[in-house]
Amino acid sequence: MRKSDDVLADLKTLHPRLIDLSLGRIEALLARLGHPQDRLPPVIHVAGTNGKGSFTAFLKAMLEAAGKRVHTYTSPHLVRFHERIELAGPDGKARPIAESELVERLLHAQRVNAGAPITQFEITTAAALLAFAEHPADALILEVGLGGRLDATNVVARPALCAIMPVSLDHTDKLGPTLADIAREKAGILKPGVPAVISVQPPEALDVITGVAQGLGAPLSLWGRDYEAFEQRGRLVFQSAERLLDLPLPALMGHHQIANAGTAVAAALHLGQLAIGDPALERGLTDVRWPARMQQLNNGPLSRLLAPGSELWLDGGHNVAGGQAVAQTLAELEERVPKPVGLVLGMMGQKDAAGFLQQFRGLVRRVVTVPVPGGPESAHEPGELAAIAASVGLNAEPAPDVEAAIRRLQEEDVAPLRILICGSLYLAGHVLALQEGVQAQMN
Repeated sequence: MRKSDDVLADLKTLHPRLIDLSLGRIEALLARLGHPQDRLPPVIHVAGTNGKGSFTAFLKAMLEAAGKRVHTYTSPHLVRFHERIELAGPDGKARPIAESELVERLLHAQRVNAGAPITQFEITTAAALLAFAEHPADALILEVGLGGRLDATNVVARPALCAIMPVSLDHTDKLGPTLADIAREKAGILKPGVPAVISVQPPEALDVITGVAQGLGAPLSLWGRDYEAFEQRGRLVFQSAERLLDLPLPALMGHHQIANAGTAVAAALHLGQLAIGDPALERGLTDVRWPARMQQLNNGPLSRLLAPGSELWLDGGHNVAGGQAVAQTLAELEERVPKPVGLVLGMMGQKDAAGFLQQFRGLVRRVVTVPVPGGPESAHEPGELAAIAASVGLNAEPAPDVEAAIRRLQEEDVAPLRILICGSLYLAGHVLALQEGVQAQMN
């Protein structure tokens, strides 16, 4: 049998561009595949710039705690492509699709597509929808790849629920230069009569989302108007017009996870047909797992490079809003256990590196910049990225790889350090692969 790496490489050759937002190609392929998008379990469709993955992880954990079988579709992957397509198992736990089934679905989609132009994301999404349709489950959490309106996931005519997580500036070359432009693309997942939960939003984005919803007749549950969540005395308090819940703090670290968790609770309460009780909400918040979101790395070859008492953290945040969230979490750690902070940073070339790095001024002592192996687009060169860091007032220098960066930070400071690797999900995937001693699969 062929390997998924080889098939995925072949699928990249079917279109001259990696990203070409359109629904026509995938709709034509899905028709030839027998319209699997019409044979799915109830779909929760999720868009947003930041927080989609955390929301998905929280809601999946809550559903599974309630005894429900859940499929999930996320992107990009960290270590293996299989992570994108999680299938509900007979024991009620979702797991990444098996290599044999992934290859079978991809080859079937490739044969049916018959050489027609289609992007890799579109054809792999079609293959995923086919797998989801043919495995029983109680729900499918379907995460948008890019934007929403013309994203390949936006082929489900009537989801059970939509969710829009915080919108911020990212992918402006493809979605438009303003928050309003980007919000309009995200709001493209809204459907007439389908309820939607809307997380914390900048006013400019919220105005667009509510306007689109009003035009469609899509009922909205808005953060700050219809529900909210906040931390109080070491607990998460959720309140809406109907409910007041005293819940445990989420297992995912960072103040921004309060809003992500609160939005997931609001979504769970909207899924009345799935009967997610309060005990399942509590267990979901504490059982949740989501790699590369302020994840502490304790075992593995990178961790062994640390001096006694030093800490190694990993986060995939890669835009300005993500940088704000990570910097706030670092500040919270600093308040509890002060340690000098060093960043190991790699970023893709189209990201706002200066805007990201400005969030860490006055918080980090040194920045060491590194390449990003395996990304689908060109990354900032380490020397260029170090110059950007210096331009915003940070002490920075380049290094050839993550291992060298950690050694450099550790050797130049005798005190126990707190080192954070950040700036790219692709870099995060590379780091997790190094920790696990495996080869990361290319995106």
